[in-house]
Amino acid sequence: MSSSASPSAPPSASTHGSQDGHRKQGLAGLVVGAIGVVFGDIGTSPLYTLKEAFSPHFAKQLGMVVDEATVLGMLSLVFWALMIVVTLKYVTIIMRADNEGEGGIMALMALAQRTLPKASRSAYVVGILGIFGASLFFGDSVITPAITVLGAVEGLEVAAPGLHRFIVPIAVVILVLVFLAQRFGTEKVGRIFGPIMIVWFISLALIGLYNIVKAPAVIQALNPMWGMRFFIEHGSLSVMILGVVVLAVTGGEALYADMGHFGPRPIRVSWYFLVLPCLMLNYLGQGAFVLAHPEAVKNPFFEAVPRWALYPMIVLATMAAVIACQAVITGAYSVARQAMQLGYIPRMQIKHTSHETIGQIYVPYINWLLMVTVLVVVLAFRSSTALASAYGISVSATMLIDTLLLALVARALWPNWRKWVLPLCLLFFIVDLGFVIANGAKFFEGAWFPLMLGVVVFTLLRTWRRGRELLHEEVRKEGISLDTFLPGLMLAPPVRVPGTAIFMTADKGVVPHALLHNLKHNKVLHERNVFLTVTTLKVPYAPRDQRLKIEAIGDDFYRVVIRFGFMEVPDVPLALMRSCDAGGTYFDPMDTTYFASRETVVASRHRGMPIWRDKLFAFMHRNAAPATGFFRIPGNRLVELGAQVEI
Repeated sequence: MSSSASPSAPPSASTHGSQDGHRKQGLAGLVVGAIGVVFGDIGTSPLYTLKEAFSPHFAKQLGMVVDEATVLGMLSLVFWALMIVVTLKYVTIIMRADNEGEGGIMALMALAQRTLPKASRSAYVVGILGIFGASLFFGDSVITPAITVLGAVEGLEVAAPGLHRFIVPIAVVILVLVFLAQRFGTEKVGRIFGPIMIVWFISLALIGLYNIVKAPAVIQALNPMWGMRFFIEHGSLSVMILGVVVLAVTGGEALYADMGHFGPRPIRVSWYFLVLPCLMLNYLGQGAFVLAHPEAVKNPFFEAVPRWALYPMIVLATMAAVIACQAVITGAYSVARQAMQLGYIPRMQIKHTSHETIGQIYVPYINWLLMVTVLVVVLAFRSSTALASAYGISVSATMLIDTLLLALVARALWPNWRKWVLPLCLLFFIVDLGFVIANGAKFFEGAWFPLMLGVVVFTLLRTWRRGRELLHEEVRKEGISLDTFLPGLMLAPPVRVPGTAIFMTADKGVVPHALLHNLKHNKVLHERNVFLTVTTLKVPYAPRDQRLKIEAIGDDFYRVVIRFGFMEVPDVPLALMRSCDAGGTYFDPMDTTYFASRETVVASRHRGMPIWRDKLFAFMHRNAAPATGFFRIPGNRLVELGAQVEI
């Protein structure tokens, strides 16, 4: 059992898989790396959060005016949102719910499902929640690059108002360059991300202190009474301001999602001692400047910057925005790989951009799809203010799902801690639900877009998953039991030819179609025949003692099962070679031929799914990367045989 299933206390990140590399680096190096990768999204929130609070929309809806009570109330809400949602929920508690050292909603979903009876309705509901949360993450992956880059480039308006017409073109060029650079990987560029973000956070703090000194009374905003007073004075509609407050905590889920790359301790140290203090100093500084200069609410972040530092700050903000984009884009690659391994999306080409770090990958299809969608969003919304209406709903819904899954994990796995974790989950639920309601109220102003995107992605994921189940059921119906087929075959054995034949099959109890076709057309058997099944575990990394199982079933026939974790690269030839190194059966790569069947799916009106979903699955199946390529089987050792299946 993994450390994440400890019965007595919330576990810390386990020393498994990617965690092994953590011990090889010092804490300082991991802290710098975490600052560069993990905090890009939340670190650029000061660019637009306070600006949106006093936008014309909220000025009209809530009567937001630049006075002491309103500004301090808004700052108080931002501070306590950071403390409750990010510091307490994610950094202190939820990061202890690791799945073999890995975090993120997919890992949390898999961990929660392990606490429930297999194939139960509860496990199904948890799976639906996790997949919907992952679908919403892709919506966030589209909005985040657009709003952060636009928010940074809009600083040009403060420096030179005449440059307004160039903001969108400049943002488009920057985003195109970011996506074009993905294929080169972030191994080298990533080394400078940390130092740049450290400079960014220190700059945020210095600008904040520069303005706080002029109006130190703004520090009163740390008193929660100002936030409560804001709600009392603005009445029932005041919950709508949470649609802006959530902008300050976007990126909080990334702290948990990226835990596997750095471990929890470097992320906690970075947050407690650098990121949180610097963010709050900047928010307080913006508030102090706005109180002294009410007209600055149009763009308080850049207005609060001294004039001599404005252009350097615009450049630094743009670099920080690019890093925030990089973090969410690579996060989309990681989620896509996990979803592929768990069988929720079609197999796609995955390129590894680092010889040292397994987590640094590039998925071309996801990259180009994201680029096109992000550019459409920028050209459609054209400003960070317009995008702010669309931003937040996917983030807040994902955070709400995280809270529900955390409560499930705490109840089942933390008996000594659930007495205080479960009441806190109720608090988190209330806060997250408030964020969802506030952002849902902006549905017709732009929030419909990420929701629509999430629903589309969710439909694709569920259609692929259900379609694969139906496909396997049909193959199983038409199949022949291996236990009855082999004895009959050996009564009149065909001619044997030298070498090893490996037949890939999803069902280890059924004769692979490829074997039947080979016997029908070639009328021969190899000296040694292997029925190979690859399975994906609901843990990030398969334990070494469970990686490979070889079972001899007579007459030089073998049944082999290879297991991979959902964070691993499924390299079948390498796993077979390692079985020899461990003293198992020897597989000579030059004397081995892989056989696989490639099904052509035909949609039917009278089968498992509605006809439109059948056709959608058939289209996805037709365009999916072949399993053989996904499992890294060399093309010059592969024979594929076709079959038509009606679902």
